[in-house]
Amino acid sequence: MSNTRPAPLPREIWVLVSAAFVIAMGYGLVAPVLPQFARSFDVGVTAASVVVSVFAFFRLVFAPVGGKLIGRLGERPVYLTGLLVVAGSTAATAFAQNYAQLLIFRGLGGIGSTMFTVSAMGLIVRLAPPTARGRASSAYGTAFLLGNIGGPLVGGLLGEAGLRVPFLVYAASLLVAVAVVAVFLRPSALRRPAGTAQLPVMRLGDALAHPAYRAALVSAFAHGWSNFGVRVAILPLFAAAAVGAGPWAAGAALAAFAIGNALALTPAGRASDSRGRKPLLVTGLLLNGVLTAALALTGDLVPMLVVSALAGVGAGMLNPAQQATVADVVGSERTAGPVFATFQMFSDAGQILGPVLAGLLVDHAGYGAAFALSGAITVIAALVWTRAPETLVAHKAR
Repeated sequence: MSNTRPAPLPREIWVLVSAAFVIAMGYGLVAPVLPQFARSFDVGVTAASVVVSVFAFFRLVFAPVGGKLIGRLGERPVYLTGLLVVAGSTAATAFAQNYAQLLIFRGLGGIGSTMFTVSAMGLIVRLAPPTARGRASSAYGTAFLLGNIGGPLVGGLLGEAGLRVPFLVYAASLLVAVAVVAVFLRPSALRRPAGTAQLPVMRLGDALAHPAYRAALVSAFAHGWSNFGVRVAILPLFAAAAVGAGPWAAGAALAAFAIGNALALTPAGRASDSRGRKPLLVTGLLLNGVLTAALALTGDLVPMLVVSALAGVGAGMLNPAQQATVADVVGSERTAGPVFATFQMFSDAGQILGPVLAGLLVDHAGYGAAFALSGAITVIAALVWTRAPETLVAHKAR
């Protein structure tokens, strides 16, 4: 075992972490009220779930274009432009007059979302030392989760004042994030020294040839289905139905998941850098899948919050290791916009299909079937990872 201290994270990583907190805080504001805002236009559970899916659908469709834009323009300008697009679409959502307008405005926001998400992945891979990729991913993820802890609680309270109010606050928070990154993320930190060759581009086919990358695509799909799709679209409705309360109950359920996630992220990131990516991925997927299925067995607020928090712990274990695996496959000496975009597309595909199919199951078979299917998909992803190789070089060398 080496006694050397872990490599420090660069200043620019912390700039991205700060912006991630502001973005997530705003996203958390609208998460508990979005399905109910959709239902205010006299639509059913399935249609309300589609509002969550359409955001991910536009992310999925635009992801290949976003990857090419990063190759041409660079990560920083694409990141800033994406934030501005989401800010504008979110403000427009607050003034939607019917369900069709709501779908259009949320969908346009997905275009900006994929721009800054894929750009952030590329920036983290380029800026973080190889032996600190797990910590960099966990710091970035922790910022998102801390925002998601406070966001749903505040959003639920704001929802009591009007379902449109959280969207306006979210748009304003995105403008704050733009200002933070524009001022503190220096373009000079991303330039290569004079006379240095241009970074080679990793082809998608080369990444797909690596079994760990293929396994990461499977777990990204399951993670998007259960935690970004079904949890956001169905859990708020289940919380309100099971507890018989207003938007505050939905906010509390999402915040409990975020708390468990945040508590696990930092130790999981460190363990991923020291003990390997694979053990965290398998354990996290199993824990998250089993407890997602168990949500349907909770009929009171306290058990639902406990199960949500423990499921969040599982998600917190898998997320840093999953992103670090993709970074290991790519390496810091290549650009890989299409590789990152494809990884994001699989997550978005799960986020699209999950709410729609889960909404149909709720309408025809109840909440239990929806949560059980989501849990099963996540457990299957864990089984796929048991056959994938470890990608942390330091771990494989021991």
